[in-house]
Parts: sequence; C-alpha cells; structure tokens
Amino acid sequence: MNILVSIITPTFNSANFIAETIQSVQKQTYQNWEMILVDDGSSDKTEEIILSIIEKDKRIQFYKLNQNSGPAVARNAGIEKAKGVYMTFLDADDIWFPNFIEKSICTINETKIPFVFSSYKRSNENLEFVYSDFIVPQKVTYTDILKSNSISCLTAFLDIKILGKKFMPLIRKRQDMGLWLQYLKVIPFAYGIQETQAIYRIRENSLSRKKSDLIKYQWQFYREVEKLNVFQSTYYMLHWMYRGFMKYRN
Repeated sequence: MNILVSIITPTFNSANFIAETIQSVQKQTYQNWEMILVDDGSSDKTEEIILSIIEKDKRIQFYKLNQNSGPAVARNAGIEKAKGVYMTFLDADDIWFPNFIEKSICTINETKIPFVFSSYKRSNENLEFVYSDFIVPQKVTYTDILKSNSISCLTAFLDIKILGKKFMPLIRKRQDMGLWLQYLKVIPFAYGIQETQAIYRIRENSLSRKKSDLIKYQWQFYREVEKLNVFQSTYYMLHWMYRGFMKYRN
C-alpha cells in the first residue's frame, strides 16, 4: 500500500496550533502523503513557523492567497493542487491520531465505499476533553447530512480516483457540508468509522459554536445552494436545530 494521500489544510492566524497539527501528520503510520497548506492572509507568525518546518520535510507545501478570501477559497486552492489518489482535510488547529490515514485507507479497501469518515474526540483549546466523544453513525446519506452534518472536515477521507475532484461552494459557512452533499448525490452513502481517530479543538471564538448566528446561513444554504423549497428547507432546518443542540449539550 503506497498510494499518495493529499492533505489539505487552510491556515489563518494559526501560530498557536499549526506546529502541533503538522506533527500529527508527520507521526502517521502511513507516510506517503503530501500536505498542502494554504494561508488565507495570516498576520501572525503562521508563515514563519510553517517555513521552518518545510525546510526539513519536503512533503509539505505552502501557498499564500493574495488576500483573505475565506476557508472555501483556501480549501479549493488546495484541492486544485492535490495530486493524491486519496484526499482528506485537516484544519490548522486539529490533530489526527497516528493511524488515521492507515485506518481510513483500510476501511475504503474493506468496504469498497470511496467516502469514509471517523469519530473524534472534542477538546477545548488546551486539549482538555471537556466534551464527550462524537461518535459518528455507520452510514450517512444525502438526506442525513441535510438534517445534521455528522461528517467533520478533520476526518473526511475520499477516493478521488473513483469520485473525482469536486470543489466547495463559495459560501461563508457550511462549505464542507456543500462538498459532502455533492458526493452523496452520486453515491448511496458515506461510511462512518466508530473508533475515534482525531481531536477536534473547540476554540472559544469558533464560528461553529455560535448556532444562533448560523441559522440564517443554514437557511440560505438550503434555499440557495441545494435549491430546496420552503417546506423542505423548514423540515431540514428543524432537524438541524435539534441535532445541533444535542451535539453540544455536554
């Protein structure tokens, strides 16, 4: 098993976390990977830290956007440059367990499902596990994701040779959900690995934690990106609100 894996990581003022994130990739039991870091206009020492690491590891690539353009643009720039048969994403403050890549590839080979994702632990900024583990369902379909996006960017793993490259919609939020739905329109389901394979760091200023602010974006996503009618949008919105509350109740 010696197939190239492309890892796409957008960065924005990630100096406090990026070295630890990169180290979690370097510690993988599966070593044939390229890590594509796309900086979205950082003003801290993110670039300096990354460049010091790149000097010692040529598998890591670093690109800078001309201006701050948002995570969808940064991730799409990474997707464009990806050369791997497999493609996966890791945000600049999250961490993989050492066997994440190997486990994901083995699961694709065993299940013959070209889109897999994993459960993960949830911590605060100091890596204290103040929330319960998020255990993903074993299968999710297109309609499942409309109700609740249980596929996190930090564990999504795709066989691009089978699925082809697709790009995230250029929207402020929910762009990862938009990408998963594109794939789930052409395959029956994505396969969930129940074993935790990563750590999702929940930051105090995280946009994903401000559910009230996300309601309008979620509605716009249903109506403008997925082109759902008002009845369908209302139905899925109610599911999304309830499941979002349950997801972070502890």
